[in-house]
Amino acid sequence: MKLGVIGAGAWGTALAQVAANSSKGEIVRLWALEPEVTAAVNQRHENPLYLPNISLSDRIVATSLLEDLADCDALLVVTPAQHLRTSIVRLPVRDVPLVLCSKGIEAGTMKLMSEVVADVMPDAPIAVLSGPTFAHEVAKGLPTAVTLACADLALQRRLAERLAQPTFRTYQSDDVTGAEIGGAVKNVLAIACGVVAGMQLGQNANAALISRGFVEMTRFGLARGARAETLSGLSGLGDLVLTCTSTASRNFSLGKGLGEGRSAQELMADRRTVAEGAFTAPVLQAAGRAINVPIPITDAVCGMLDGSLTARQAVDQLLARPIGSEL
Repeated sequence: MKLGVIGAGAWGTALAQVAANSSKGEIVRLWALEPEVTAAVNQRHENPLYLPNISLSDRIVATSLLEDLADCDALLVVTPAQHLRTSIVRLPVRDVPLVLCSKGIEAGTMKLMSEVVADVMPDAPIAVLSGPTFAHEVAKGLPTAVTLACADLALQRRLAERLAQPTFRTYQSDDVTGAEIGGAVKNVLAIACGVVAGMQLGQNANAALISRGFVEMTRFGLARGARAETLSGLSGLGDLVLTCTSTASRNFSLGKGLGEGRSAQELMADRRTVAEGAFTAPVLQAAGRAINVPIPITDAVCGMLDGSLTARQAVDQLLARPIGSEL
């Protein structure tokens, strides 16, 4: 199976490395927006802009032309969630299987990534790859496990066999919605946990926030058609724990800055890489309200991002909520 990767940020480059290392000599095409990234990957086998200090396989060939991916048997789509629609509408092939690796909900439509693809490319088979994955660790070949969700079991097996290697384990699911919601919501919750770290509120507070955040994720996910067991797996709880406990998470780092008293505008102005949770939070808030699902942690994050709440006010708002049943 010949694979292409759309998006040469840290995660896209890491997945190209996985695809190259698990291939039987096939070239992996990596589409990059920036010419300097294309040149660095092809000439020096590295991506210093997004994934520095990692030596890349010489079987990764970067290109700036989407047409060069026309002969791929499947494409891993790793563009930021808010740019997915505009990226795939330009694809030269309309029915190629797409493995969605971006985590978010589209602004305006409140659609998951699979729903966006269904709008633009209704004939394209869809899979979702999600889980607790820091790109630099995956690219180094450190042990990683992910969820590979796909309704087409034959395609799922082909993809799993193509990507599998001892240090990159794929666990199969047919719950595409659950895999997507876990990945999207955890980014918002990671911002909240970063705030806890920035304000030095302690490990008790962080554990409480992760636990209650998981309830929030599950509540919203079930209302959108996800299965509880998916949300308690790698693409939900697993990813939540990872991104809520490390400054290697862009979303956690954004929240830490908010907790230290800096503004969201200031923190995001100097970022080349995307803290996807900042874009997902207001969309998730609107989606929750549309289906009457309470998501108070998300509401607090939105307040800090739009400047209507300070970090102290957001924490006080959450602590002042009425005490009720845990479930």
